[in-house]
Order: sequence, then structure tokens, then C-alpha cells
Amino acid sequence: MKRYLLLSCLLLMGACSGLPERVRNVPVSDVSYVQARQNLSSYKGTSVRWGGVIVDVENEENFTLVEVLSYPQSSYGRPQLRKESGGRFVIQSSEFLDPAVYAKDKEITVAGTIEGDVERVIGKKRIRMPLVSSKALYLWPAYQSYPYYGGYGGYGGYGHFGGFNPYFGYGYYGYPFRWGGYGPWGGYYGPFW
Repeated sequence: MKRYLLLSCLLLMGACSGLPERVRNVPVSDVSYVQARQNLSSYKGTSVRWGGVIVDVENEENFTLVEVLSYPQSSYGRPQLRKESGGRFVIQSSEFLDPAVYAKDKEITVAGTIEGDVERVIGKKRIRMPLVSSKALYLWPAYQSYPYYGGYGGYGGYGHFGGFNPYFGYGYYGYPFRWGGYGPWGGYYGPFW
């Protein structure tokens, strides 16, 4: 039994360790955006960790409001943009947040307290959204895309013009030889090419 308890603790610690330190160190309850939105008055004063995509940033004299399109979070806290959005919420920060840094379409995670709701206008419609007072914010770096030019020749990738490489497992990637590496059209470099 002690082994299972120890394993459970290690798994929980591992699940939390992927969170960025800035938002990990703020104690929060496990209340999702969807749960809070259904009955906001009962969750007022609750600490939460929510994430999403920035829609708008407004700097007032003493605070900044960041409107966010909410998305479920992965186990390490990053918004899962391939899942369905639950709606919008507003982050209130006592710090000045530069709209050039906290720009539209950037992914953000907030750890803070639900303060109630706030009315916002989208188009000509007035909507009430949850208001979260920020204790910590984290802007996620953009995903890096790597240009794979058709695959790996030495590992059974694609051949000339995107065809299959029949020389699976063969290849040398070092300079000056590129046998089995990338071809000019994204495929296999043959020994005489």
C-alpha cells in the first residue's frame, strides 16, 4: 500500500512540474471555467488557473483588463486550442501590460481569484464575463515549426519529389557527405547525387 501511495505522490508531482513556475507557485482550486460560468456567484473568491487566447487588452489608469477566449488546459497548463472554447473571461491586472507584448492571439495562462463578473461589448451585444484578479500571468511562447523537406532519407523517409524512400535505414548525415539526408526536393540523396 505504501508503494502505491508513493507512486501516486510522484505522479502528481510530475503532472504539476510541467506548469510554468510563475503560475505553478500560486495555490488554486480545481474549478474549470465551465463550472464557474454556470454558477459564478458561488465561486466568487475562489482561486483558479485558467488559460486561453488573448482577444483584447485595455490599459486603464490603475489597472489593465485582458479579455481572453477560454480553452481547456493541458496537464502542463497550456491552452488546448484544438478543443472547443467555453467562452470568454477577463483578467484584471494591477500592472501595466503592454498591448504589443500581450498581443491579440497570444496564448496566456492566469492564476488568480474570481472577483465576480464584468460586462463587455462584443459587436453590438453586451455580455457578462467572469472577472479574474491576476496573481500571476504566463505568456506561452509560439509553437516552432520545423521545415521538414519531405522526410528523412536515411530513416525511410520520402524519395525524390515526395515519393517513398526504398533505402530504409541507410544514410549518412555528416558533412560533406549527405547520402541518405535531405534532397533538393525534400527527399533522398543518392550516392551519386
